[in-house]
Amino acid sequence: MPYSIEYVLAHADELARRFEEHEPDPSKFKDARPLGDIYRAVQARAQAERDILDAVGRAREAGLPWWLIGSYLGTSGEAARQRYGKLIAA
Repeated sequence: MPYSIEYVLAHADELARRFEEHEPDPSKFKDARPLGDIYRAVQARAQAERDILDAVGRAREAGLPWWLIGSYLGTSGEAARQRYGKLIAA
């Protein structure tokens, strides 16, 4: 339960001392480096989605049918049209 403002003000010196003397327990530290891996993977996925959208737009500008585009995306032409059609029209 969080301390009230009144409690913090009344016990400020004691709380400050406890804070300043606190020594973290290294055995409780977590390795956060994998979060950087996740961040980089998400960034790469976002860039890949932008690249796919650009490529689909160029394919449509070239007159290629949705069924063919969908086959290269690993889906049906209708699914490709639903996913990318409005985005490339914007």
